[in-house]
Amino acid sequence: MKEIVFSRHRRLRSSANMRALVRENHLHTEDLIYPIFIAEGKGIRKEISSMPGIFQLSIDQLKTEMDEVTELGIKSVLLFGIPSEKDECGTQAFHDHGVVQQGIRYIKESYPEVIVIADTCLCEYTSHGHCGVVENGNVLNDPSLELLAKTAVAQAEAGADIIAPSNMMDGFVAAIRAGLDEAGYSDIPVMSYAVKYSSAFYGPFREAAESTPQFGDRKTYQMDPANRLEALREAESDVAEGADFLIVKPGMPYLDIVRDVKNSFNLPVVIYNVSGEYSMVKAAAQNGWVDERNTVLEMLTGMKRAGADLIITYHAKDAARWLQK
Repeated sequence: MKEIVFSRHRRLRSSANMRALVRENHLHTEDLIYPIFIAEGKGIRKEISSMPGIFQLSIDQLKTEMDEVTELGIKSVLLFGIPSEKDECGTQAFHDHGVVQQGIRYIKESYPEVIVIADTCLCEYTSHGHCGVVENGNVLNDPSLELLAKTAVAQAEAGADIIAPSNMMDGFVAAIRAGLDEAGYSDIPVMSYAVKYSSAFYGPFREAAESTPQFGDRKTYQMDPANRLEALREAESDVAEGADFLIVKPGMPYLDIVRDVKNSFNLPVVIYNVSGEYSMVKAAAQNGWVDERNTVLEMLTGMKRAGADLIITYHAKDAARWLQK
């Protein structure tokens, strides 16, 4: 028989220690950012029906959550707010005593080492559920920028370490950067939701944040899922306007976009492993269809492999536990 010449790739897979020795990408607890939904009121610990294990929490319920977060070694949290009152312009988003501002103050006073990232948007606070000023059924871009800048400044004044605008208005990074600088917060970085698609994967989040649009949809300001080059144009604009981090959202369906952004810009890239992705894994695991631990860790490692430096994920606490073992 003629000698067959081939490569023996399996040599580097022969044992667990060998595989660990040559592993190219690593997932660390420090890579994880944990989202928290803060509800206005007292004694609130309400589980999100479509997101098992995730809760709306009032300020007085934050201690248990934050104790767990810090004990697990998670160093960053992302705060969303559910106000008790909403209006047309989302006043509670930029009020000094808005629910997110209260949450920021509590966490920074009680857990000063934790990095607090403030989601900067209006949709949770507006009666119409859109991310900006609405007039005659249209979401107005430029008038929305002033309110977003006011919100960012209020969050910075409360002690936020990072401002994360998610509204996808044109010029939102420039407006927020200018507002922060003018208010004396030039050292506060902006983690821009630079590439945010209009996605079906956001469904459970809208229950959690109580932010479902009351009319229409968000397709005039969030991106078309079919577009790839547009993502680079969006990210390029945000870099020029002063962004310090670039977020790609959602995660799993857009790993190609994460790699494009990573290859094109010399800034930290953040991926948002969104609610729908979380809920699908949770539902499959609860039905015994997938191994939750291995599925989640494979998914998050894949995001790192695609180029993400940081991962916003509702799986953060579970993943941190698994990474300790």
